[in-house]
This record gives sequence, C-alpha cells and structure tokens, in this order.
Amino acid sequence: MRPHKAQKIDLNSEYICPCRRKGCLKPIILTEAFGCDRCQQIFVVLENGYEIEQLASHYPYKKSWRWYNNRWISSNQSVGDTYFPVALGVILILLIIWLPLALRSTSGVGIVFWSFFALLLAVIPALMVWLAYRR
Repeated sequence: MRPHKAQKIDLNSEYICPCRRKGCLKPIILTEAFGCDRCQQIFVVLENGYEIEQLASHYPYKKSWRWYNNRWISSNQSVGDTYFPVALGVILILLIIWLPLALRSTSGVGIVFWSFFALLLAVIPALMVWLAYRR
C-alpha cells in the first residue's frame, strides 16, 4: 500500500540511505545533494523537491526515491517488471513458430538443430529475467 503524500525533502536534514539500511544521507554543503556516509553514493534532489535521484554511472537506468514519513519509496518502475513480458513473449513465439518447424522436419539433424536453437533462444530471456530479479 502506497502512502498518501510524499514530503518535501529538506536540504538541511539528515535521512536514512535508500540503498542501505545503516547508512545516513548527509547534506553536501553548497549543493542540492546528499552523500551517504556508508556506501559513498551521491543523491541529487530533483527540481520538484520531493524526489532524490542516485548519481551513478555504472547503472544503465536512474534510480529515484520519494520520502514518505520515515522511509524511502522507489518512484520508478523496476527493471525486472519490463523484462518479464519480453521474456514471456519470446518463449511464446518459440513455442508457436519453432516447435511446429522442428516437428515437421523429417531429418534427424533438423530436429536437433531446431531444438538446440529454440533452447538457446529460450535461455537468453530467462537469463535476462534472472539478472533483473537477483538484485
């Protein structure tokens, strides 16, 4: 259940780190940013003042959070939520297209080839989903 209203982030206050439970976000002087004393991450307050965004170059997507009462709630969609439909779609296409082709093939080599190819294409989306949900 989502809390009702996000609170505006005070640039002079300290907050718990959204990445790690034991870290503390402290304001960085002369900036609109916070730094964590444990994980050394830097978080910038967005223009609306209700959201912080993690400055990290090693993530392919930006993480952002909103402050509700005494905790951070992620404000962006999880990457795993977007990979699951893609993976499911690829597996269904494999079952609809390649399974009849493999069964119609008369030679033993054709069945082995199509089965190996379908298995390989099914493992790739499964690997994507696993990598997205392991964090």
